[in-house]
Amino acid sequence: MVTGAAAGIGRACADRLAAAGWTVAGADRRSIGGPSSQAGTPWASLVMDVDDEHSVRVGVSEVLRRHGRIDALVAAAGWGIAGAAEFTPVDDAQALFETNFWGCVRVVQAVLPQMRAQRGGRIILVSSMAGLVALPFGAYYSASKFALEGFGESLGYEVAPFGITVTLLKPANTATNFNLRLATEADTQGVYATAAEKAIKVQRRGVANGVPPARVAAAVQRLLESRRPPRRRSAGRAWERSAVITKGLMPFRLFEAGARKSLGVG
Repeated sequence: MVTGAAAGIGRACADRLAAAGWTVAGADRRSIGGPSSQAGTPWASLVMDVDDEHSVRVGVSEVLRRHGRIDALVAAAGWGIAGAAEFTPVDDAQALFETNFWGCVRVVQAVLPQMRAQRGGRIILVSSMAGLVALPFGAYYSASKFALEGFGESLGYEVAPFGITVTLLKPANTATNFNLRLATEADTQGVYATAAEKAIKVQRRGVANGVPPARVAAAVQRLLESRRPPRRRSAGRAWERSAVITKGLMPFRLFEAGARKSLGVG
């Protein structure tokens, strides 16, 4: 089961896994327009809004009705908002968390009873490098991914006795219209305008020049087919992924200096 399957990383995952022989249920809050196919291998679409508890329960029940089991969940639904933390409306920040964090929680809670009953399953939570290195003028997006990191790490301990694995996949910049279309500037009131414009421009350029989502989907397939999947894995260009190591090894003042420059606030 793949959430966020209408576009971006979710769509790439559904297409690749179906082509690799998996039976895929691709879920999204928007109608996907029927089965998609790559190399002639179809996957079934399902309208399911991760922001809505009832919709999630109905969607998971439908997958179980069709197939009788769920062997893997790829939670890829999400969106982003960019702008000054001070002026981002709390309602907007809460809506972001509703999808990026609580949406993952809802789907995980819905699939776990079946995975426990069958004594096995794979859960991949699509986090972000922004869940390790916070983005300036992306405080709430980063916060939602930091929260997901803590949730996934804790969850991994709890479900391991049932043969269920949890992996937090952190893509670096990925070239998807999904991210660009849904990134919106919160009102900066002119106070942060210059810095925000520069930082957001740098980040958008990074997304536009990022790796194709198919590369992230390839990482997902490897994780699902791995004998012992890790708790965390990054995906993307090597120099971006190196932040996973360098943040833990370097004095934070030095790391922050490099991060400021690369993120457009140096």
